[in-house]
Amino acid sequence: MLGSKEIIIIAIIVLVLFGSAAIPKFAKSLGLAKKEFEKGLKESEESDETSNSNDASSDNNNTSKDA
Repeated sequence: MLGSKEIIIIAIIVLVLFGSAAIPKFAKSLGLAKKEFEKGLKESEESDETSNSNDASSDNNNTSKDA
């Protein structure tokens, strides 16, 4: 497990490597990516619910035609 000293050292190395201007841009892009990912999950769940309800209604229609 990382302690506080290790986290501070890693933060300093990242700051030196990428510069102070790049870190807010990276954080913003990471936040936007998370937002888009959650949006995709929500759309996927909604389409699954819609397809499940359509499948159930089509199954009911098919059984009534067979009888």
